[in-house]
Amino acid sequence: MLARIYRPAKTAMQSGRAKTRAWILAFEPAAARIPDPLMGWTQTTDTDGQVRLKFDSRDEAVAYAQNKGIAFEILPDPETKKIIKAYADNFSFQRKQPWTH
Repeated sequence: MLARIYRPAKTAMQSGRAKTRAWILAFEPAAARIPDPLMGWTQTTDTDGQVRLKFDSRDEAVAYAQNKGIAFEILPDPETKKIIKAYADNFSFQRKQPWTH
């Protein structure tokens, strides 16, 4: 049972950095998902995939995994691109596309 320790990336639906500060310990799926013949939903016998533990720091997550004897890997932080925009750029003379309604 291998666990991943990572910091989640910012979702496309949010502009701020909310819910990206905590470190997450999540288990890799041990069994493949199979479709249910009646409803078509996916099912699995692996219940460890539902467990996600949150920690304030990476060191706390590593200490927990080592204390419980869980094999883990630490994933690097996702890269963030900062796009600096200003409202005044919409009306700039050097604008690449003309501004029309």
